Amino acid sequence: MSSWTSPAAIAVEDRLFRALAVLRIVVLVNAVALSVYRWDNFQRPTAGAACIVAMVAWTAFAIWAYDEHRRRTFLLLAADLAIAMALLLITPMVKGAGFSASLPGFWVMGALLAWSIHYRWLGGLVAGVLIAAADLFLRQEISQSDYGNAFLLVIGGPIVGFMCQSLQQMATERDLAERAAAAATERARLARVVHDGVLQVLALVQRRGRELGGEAAVLGELAGQQERELRGLIRAQESVDPDRQAETVDIVVELARLEHDGTVTVSTPGFPVDLPAATAHELVAATRACVDNVRRHVAEDAPVWVLLQASPDRVELSVRDEGPGIPAGRLDEAAAQGRLGVSESIRGRIADLGGTAELATGSFGTEWEFVVPRTSAAP
Repeated sequence: MSSWTSPAAIAVEDRLFRALAVLRIVVLVNAVALSVYRWDNFQRPTAGAACIVAMVAWTAFAIWAYDEHRRRTFLLLAADLAIAMALLLITPMVKGAGFSASLPGFWVMGALLAWSIHYRWLGGLVAGVLIAAADLFLRQEISQSDYGNAFLLVIGGPIVGFMCQSLQQMATERDLAERAAAAATERARLARVVHDGVLQVLALVQRRGRELGGEAAVLGELAGQQERELRGLIRAQESVDPDRQAETVDIVVELARLEHDGTVTVSTPGFPVDLPAATAHELVAATRACVDNVRRHVAEDAPVWVLLQASPDRVELSVRDEGPGIPAGRLDEAAAQGRLGVSESIRGRIADLGGTAELATGSFGTEWEFVVPRTSAAP
């Protein structure tokens, strides 16, 4: 969404033009009061009065015209700037060649700030240069104060324009963040509804189908597959976070992909667990290697349980099966024979992450426990 045309940017511009309307009235009152006070300086009082009336009329029209976004066209802003410059250029004809103060005075700030608000820093620079050039062009001698006023016009316009641009960008980003937060809240609400209703029904169908057997068991297995798929989708939706950096990965979602065949049960926290992308991928690869070992050495359909626990400084992941266990000395024998699956695919990966890999095996089965720092990154 562009910071020029977004609703938030337009709202900021509307508020700035409303503030400019108040400023236009203030500088108009100041210009009229000074003109009346210095009325003796006018060599052509009738022309001076006509210029003052024109300033009052244009101020009223500009306040009305700038109040609606669709009326803020280039034609309006060009006319605003042209009138301000015309009043500057007509000053010698009204006050005489030896004038000290221009006819509009600070009234020209209205056009300058309008260009700064609408066209940002570039518009402020263009308007500031044109108004300053017109003011200096009239003077027979340029005093230090004349140069100072012109210098302030040239640098003030871009500064105000840059500040307006920054406000619009921040408002646009805030609007996007609020929309994303609202979408995330709605996703969480839908996820709770699905979890409390559909997932529980599917789990019930799966359990009852297994108890009844026959065709009901097939139906229960299908319900179990759909439950796992739906749970994975919910986790993926919950992991969507607009503030999350692109180089991080939610390992909860990655581990949930291991449940697709129905023999792997993954238990994770109910919230996203962000890890550096390299760390998450290596940790999932080590987990997948453990599951592959169960398939190879226990049975293709042997159940596997994966448990993830997250702390602020580390994650703990365990992979457990109920196979016959690994005979004593078997891993050392495999490494001596050149089969480095466990030492490289599992322990090597975890060691590269700066973590530890502990193995417990026996007649109860086999369990790997990985502890990895959350700030680590694979080489």
